[in-house]
Amino acid sequence: MRRYMQTLGKKVFLFVTSVLLLSVLVFYISRLAPGEPLVSYYGDRVEKMSPEEQEWARARLGLDAPIYVQYIRWLQNAFQGDFGISYKYKMDVTEVIGGRIVNTLLLGGTGFVLIFAFALLLGVVCAWQEDKLLDRVICKIGTVTGCIPEFWLSLVLILIFSVGLRWLPSSGAYSIGKEADLADRLRHLILPLFVVVISHLWYYAYMIRNKLLEEVRAEYVLLARMKGLRKSRVMFGHCLRNVLPSYFSIMAISVPHVLGGTYIVETVFSYPGLGTLTYESARYQDYNLLMILSLLTGITVIFCNMAAQAVSERIDPRIRMEDQNRYEEVERL
Repeated sequence: MRRYMQTLGKKVFLFVTSVLLLSVLVFYISRLAPGEPLVSYYGDRVEKMSPEEQEWARARLGLDAPIYVQYIRWLQNAFQGDFGISYKYKMDVTEVIGGRIVNTLLLGGTGFVLIFAFALLLGVVCAWQEDKLLDRVICKIGTVTGCIPEFWLSLVLILIFSVGLRWLPSSGAYSIGKEADLADRLRHLILPLFVVVISHLWYYAYMIRNKLLEEVRAEYVLLARMKGLRKSRVMFGHCLRNVLPSYFSIMAISVPHVLGGTYIVETVFSYPGLGTLTYESARYQDYNLLMILSLLTGITVIFCNMAAQAVSERIDPRIRMEDQNRYEEVERL
């Protein structure tokens, strides 16, 4: 129990330290970047302001103090649940994000599930049909689709299905006045979801295929086959099970990759999610909004990596034994 609490304490400490370090980096980099945040809040009126009026406006937004003082103020307010207002939207940043986060969860979450469901399926099929016609065809098609840039594929699909055929909408999450219409939301989701899935699918399917082939060539598989076990039982009962820890680790590592791709797709399709919001906040120096968006993304990535490690340790006893051996070595020292 004591060892478990120490391990948990270390993970919590690492998590909190990583989030604080991320907040410091984002806070400083955003404020050192070129641009005028007053334009985001006051618009074109900034050009008509006198130097005294601009100084007053900066003091009103808390931008007149040194950066480290601004960060301490922001951190104190953040611990009290106050993350400031959005300069662009003139609203509390949590309200702005609350109206967009569902759309990103719908697009990115659905895409993530589909990517790894189909990646596992394709990986198993290719490993089962290694070097046969089906495996070669899937590998060639996957290599081509995996090399297509997301923004270019998005534009091509918009040109074909939205401009040319007029089958699907080219932007937005729903039509005006149809926010509660599920069918309309699904129509708006088809093109961006397809791009998210097809842009990442083969990359992870190929990794899973190679992991399975490494297991297939292991000595225990040869021994099992010599004992008369069927190929299907060896593949699904042993090889696939041994690959699952790597599969979950790949899923965790892929979170920033898939999330970044989702943000790009949202921007191209003008999909009202966190990706479009992040682009706007960086473009208009909307510091408070950019801070919480960056922290949300960072917390998601850090948490998923820690969760994947915990799942891997649970599934694969070898990882747990390695951690225990390292712990015992530290205790001896």
